[in-house]
Amino acid sequence: MDVGSISTKGVLLDEGGEIAAQAYLWTEGDPVGAVQRLLRELTRDLPAEAEITAVGTTGSARKLVGAMLEATVVKNEITAHAVGTLSKCPDVRTILEIGGQDAKIILLENGVVADYAMNTLCAAGTGAFLTSQAKRLGLNVEEMGEWALRSRSPAKIAARCTVFAETDMVHKAQVGVSKEDLVAGLCAAVVSNYLNNVGKGKKIYPPVVFQGGVSKNAGVVAAFEQELELPVIVPENGHLMGALGVALLARRAGGGKRLPQDITETSFKTEVHACPQCANHCEIVCFYRKNQLIDHWGNRCERGMAMTAAGNDAGVKLSKGI
Repeated sequence: MDVGSISTKGVLLDEGGEIAAQAYLWTEGDPVGAVQRLLRELTRDLPAEAEITAVGTTGSARKLVGAMLEATVVKNEITAHAVGTLSKCPDVRTILEIGGQDAKIILLENGVVADYAMNTLCAAGTGAFLTSQAKRLGLNVEEMGEWALRSRSPAKIAARCTVFAETDMVHKAQVGVSKEDLVAGLCAAVVSNYLNNVGKGKKIYPPVVFQGGVSKNAGVVAAFEQELELPVIVPENGHLMGALGVALLARRAGGGKRLPQDITETSFKTEVHACPQCANHCEIVCFYRKNQLIDHWGNRCERGMAMTAAGNDAGVKLSKGI
């Protein structure tokens, strides 16, 4: 499971480590509900005798979903994306990834992560940015690549910020710049933004793999190839590399972990409580299954408190900081 702020992705691997089922849907601000819906879709066609024997989670909600699924492994996105990509492109040296609200670059040497960088502070140049600009232009975001490839003179768009980009687009549209050139300019601006921020100071070596939802945009792929003067590989399941990677890691870890029964129908909830034990007043996130506390995190010292579901007593003292 790769659970992000915009989308949730999942894969099932067969005994040989190949993808037997895959699913992709919007998180919609509810990672627990999204995972339950995704599991129903992934397991819908499984034979009755099939068993899920290891579970891995990654993405921004990896800890929450890891507790929910009693995951075998919980890994950060850098590790998961690197492992997933290496399984499909063993010689990869550079991974470019642009998702719904963040972007990352991963540099590898001899199959090992040597360096990386992430941008999670600004949506400019991400999938959310492209989606909002597509709506402004009256296009589906899936159409943007085709429109960009028709351009003969891409517009110069300032995409260091969504506000500047929208202002620039409105002005250029008003002076008669064609829709094709506007879209191509947006794609080029996404690449420029990425390389000047996420990729700043990084030496990009081939083979280069581009993945994440934005990799489906042929206009952005073409802009990367033009800017880098290198071929850019887009894997068939590029949007699933994080889920694939953490599934492979879970499979390697083994241990015969079974997915909890009736997980798709079980009620879960989170509550946040301010710990009263010291001046830090840490926000302790408490996670419950059927009103029973199953995990907690957020404390910065050993005095942290995980509150009961009632939320009005001393709670459960944590044994260590998380």
